[in-house]
Amino acid sequence: MTSAGGRTAGVQRIAIYPGSFDPITLGHLDVVKRAAHLFNKVVVGVASRQEKHPLFSWPERIRLAREVVKGMDGVTVQGFDCLLVDFAQQERAQAIIRGMRAVMDFDYEFQMALTNRKLAPAVETVFFVPSERYFYLSSSLVRELAAKGGELSCFVPEPVVKALRRKLGKRSR
Repeated sequence: MTSAGGRTAGVQRIAIYPGSFDPITLGHLDVVKRAAHLFNKVVVGVASRQEKHPLFSWPERIRLAREVVKGMDGVTVQGFDCLLVDFAQQERAQAIIRGMRAVMDFDYEFQMALTNRKLAPAVETVFFVPSERYFYLSSSLVRELAAKGGELSCFVPEPVVKALRRKLGKRSR
């Protein structure tokens, strides 16, 4: 029996959508919304990733992610600072969601998917190709635009625009 959105009734399908989300973009939210149609629960997993020297602190990235997914049915946000497969198993997830923007993403994502499969065979990796309007979008592009005072509202949700302005002290056009 299938319910609305293609979800199987009675079976709890859980997916993890991991990332550093520094910051979370409209492209990320596009993937979250699409994944929420296939899974009963989508956990946006905000990785600590301090070695990447993020613009936003881990608590700030978690707070922003929670703010922008508020009201999305079946979507939660959790921070994690462990192996992704360990986090997926803690959350009882059957799948890890990954966005794949371009061919350059493929090698890294394929390598990670195979490694994760070796470590946790019961957890599948599901790749999402972003919507065309977000195909080129990345958090690093958003950070660069924000640092130079560029327009941000077509790339990130309004709470993220405000947070970037506060953090960088720049006014976007």
